[in-house]
Amino acid sequence: MLIGELAERAGTSTRTLRYYEAHGLVQPQRSANGYRVYDEAELRVVREIRALLDVGFGLDDVRPFVACLRAGNASGDVCPDSVLVLRRKLAEVDDYLDRLGAVRQQLHTQLTHAIEHREKTCPRKRASAP
Repeated sequence: MLIGELAERAGTSTRTLRYYEAHGLVQPQRSANGYRVYDEAELRVVREIRALLDVGFGLDDVRPFVACLRAGNASGDVCPDSVLVLRRKLAEVDDYLDRLGAVRQQLHTQLTHAIEHREKTCPRKRASAP
């Protein structure tokens, strides 16, 4: 398939595919007239790349998954190098969650103090009787 068809089937742009190619992630064949020609395996690779990028992986993180697919595996996450990347990414996410939990607690405490202070220092206006 040509680059336009691959882009359409993968839900991306031809520019993005050229970007992946420039980073060594996608490997087209070249026709006699110089057009990029892709086989079905490249569609799987592009879908894997997009799925990983969508959840926050960087291009360098994606490389082991692509290599795993190119080695003939049904999934890019079954190889040891891919598992290492998954473990590292999970540790990063856990760290972010811990930090967000601390920020949430700080904001909750600050809000509670602000409400208590307001109730002590800002008397409520009472409605006057008609």
